[in-house]
Amino acid sequence: MRLIGRLLRGAAAASVTVRTPEIKHEAVKTFQKQCMEVNATRPNQAVPPVSVILYYESLCPACRAVITQQLFPTWTMLQDIMTVTLVPYGNAKEIPSPNSHFTCQHGEPECRGNMIEACIIHLTGHSAFQIIYCMESAAAAQPCLQLYAPSVSWSSVDSCLKGGLGRQLMHANAVMTGALHPAHTHVRWVILNGEYTEENEDKAMSSLFHFVCQLYKGVEPPVCSGAPVRLNTTKTLTCIIDDDKHCSRLNMDS
Repeated sequence: MRLIGRLLRGAAAASVTVRTPEIKHEAVKTFQKQCMEVNATRPNQAVPPVSVILYYESLCPACRAVITQQLFPTWTMLQDIMTVTLVPYGNAKEIPSPNSHFTCQHGEPECRGNMIEACIIHLTGHSAFQIIYCMESAAAAQPCLQLYAPSVSWSSVDSCLKGGLGRQLMHANAVMTGALHPAHTHVRWVILNGEYTEENEDKAMSSLFHFVCQLYKGVEPPVCSGAPVRLNTTKTLTCIIDDDKHCSRLNMDS
C-alpha cells in the first residue's frame, strides 16, 4: 500500500454495489498480500499509479459508505496501480486560538474521531488504511489498531490526541482542505489524479473499481477484466463484470 502521509508534510454513494463488510478482517489481511499473485501482470513501474484523495469526516454516513463499500474494496483489488490519500477533516472549522480548537459538523465526537484517524495515519503509515477501514466499519479504534498495527501502542495514539501533535495534524488537514480548488461543497470529496470534476465523481461513485482501471495508463491487471483473486487455499474473490464492463459486485467462492 502506498498511503501518502501528507499531514505534516505539506454524502451517500449512488448505486453502491460492492459489498465487503462480511469479509472477516483477518481474511482481508491475507487477501491484501495475495491480490496480484494469481495470474497477474505486475504493473509497469514507469507508469504512474492512479491517485485517489478522499477528503472526509469520521462520522459522515456518506463518507463511511465510500470508504467501506467503494474505496477500500477497490484498493484491495488494485493497490498495485493506485495510491490512496486520506484527509480526515471535511466540513470542520478551525477556531484561531493558541490551542487550535475545531468544531465539526457532527459535533465533538466527530472532532475526536477526525483527530484519532489523523494520528493513526501519521503513526502507522503502511497499515493506516486497513485501520481506518476497520474503524469506519463501525469498530472501535483501539482493537482495529491492535489488529493491523500491533507494534504501535494505543498510548502513542493517546499522546498524539492529548499533546500538540494531534492539533498540528488537524491544522495541516484544515490547510489542505481549505486549499482545494474548486472549494469542496460537500463530503465525501474525491480527487482523482489531482483533479475534481462532477463527472469524475459521478463515475467514481458509480464504480470506483472500473474507473481506476479506466484511468490507469499502463497494462490493466487481469482483475480489471474479472480475473479471480485468491484469498487463500480455499477462497477466491472475483469481481463480477456486468454488461457495461463495470465491476458490479464482489463474489467470494469457497
